[in-house]
Amino acid sequence: MSADDVSRAIRRMAHEIIERNHGADDVVVIGMQTGGVELAQRLADDVSTIESAEPGSIPIGTLDATMHRDDFGLRPVMPEATTEIPVDPTGKVIILVDDVLYTGRTVRAALDAIHSYGRPRAIQLAVMVDRGHRELPIRPDFVGKNLPTRKDEIVDVNDEGVDLGELT
Repeated sequence: MSADDVSRAIRRMAHEIIERNHGADDVVVIGMQTGGVELAQRLADDVSTIESAEPGSIPIGTLDATMHRDDFGLRPVMPEATTEIPVDPTGKVIILVDDVLYTGRTVRAALDAIHSYGRPRAIQLAVMVDRGHRELPIRPDFVGKNLPTRKDEIVDVNDEGVDLGELT
């Protein structure tokens, strides 16, 4: 995917979010550290634009689910990753945003983390790339691109688009 393809996918997902939720009232966009943070900002900006709302009117947060992972201790802890939930999620529709969905374990940890802040009315998952290989029964609600991969491949979402590479 090129950078333009990513922008179009974000715009499409913003329209889908508005349609599914009958507007953007009570919607809170939360980017998962680290790959989902920038995508969450872009998605919230597009939702605001489409809804003709004030820029920044859609609450945006960040979530570091590291401490909720079932493989904690096997993965590095990133000190720059923070959790900032801008509003009480109770009764809100949380749009959880990540760059790549793979096994589903990070999303499972994020669900636990969100519930430690309150009880949302709903949590919906938006990902730029769904690469398959799920280990848990987790399915995204909004997908930029389904990109079947081999387990030895890596997917990188960046400013230039989406790159597919090999593990070294």
